[in-house]
Amino acid sequence: MGAICYNPTMMRNISGNPVFCALDTVDLAAAERLAGEVAGSVGGLKVGKEFFTAHGPQGVSQVVAGRLPLFLDLKFHDIPNTVAGGVRAAIGAVAPFMMTVHASGGRAMLRAAVDAAATAAGETGTRKPLILGVTVLTSLDQDDLRDTGVAGTVTDQVRRLADLAQANGLDGVICSPHEIKTLRADRGPAFKLVVPGIRPASAMGDDQKRVMTPADAVALGADYLVIGRPITAAGDPAAAARAIDAEIGRAA
Repeated sequence: MGAICYNPTMMRNISGNPVFCALDTVDLAAAERLAGEVAGSVGGLKVGKEFFTAHGPQGVSQVVAGRLPLFLDLKFHDIPNTVAGGVRAAIGAVAPFMMTVHASGGRAMLRAAVDAAATAAGETGTRKPLILGVTVLTSLDQDDLRDTGVAGTVTDQVRRLADLAQANGLDGVICSPHEIKTLRADRGPAFKLVVPGIRPASAMGDDQKRVMTPADAVALGADYLVIGRPITAAGDPAAAARAIDAEIGRAA
């Protein structure tokens, strides 16, 4: 596939803002407070395993409270029937805007997740969530992959898993900022690229090894950006989120 001229305005979600704020906490009151503070300054909320394990669907519903689209990041990875059941249950319980499975789960598992999402959305009368495949976690680098028996480069593995995901009906993948350009060229403009490892220049240097600024990620063609601590650990989370959106707006 040839080079694609990517329009950054295509990335905006239904609220007009591509940033999903990661509520990575097990403190229900703190999550509720943060969600309320940033509701007018981000495009969605991301809830992961820590919070979900502590508080379950009821806690998620309490925090999201219809404020914003929900990114339910549970990274399902199991036998196909179990993953399908998890997807159906999640859609029935919290109606996420998007959710994750591990792309390395294989063809049958990925197809089961996609089919379950379509069925559950029809049964519940909700919008089918975007089903996204996790490629290589942004906390991993080349040495980490080698330790797990993957001989190729990080980029090779990400491209392989993105191809598997698209071939089996997934809507997109989770990738680091440094794979955006390659995957956009490989997969075309409709395939969603959801990107963690996003850090304003002032916040570089934590445990994410493959990071990039919001403006640079947008310029390369990311669809959605997942940002946690630069917003949630700020003295004024809403102001931090607005500053990030302003930076993205200038880039676009």
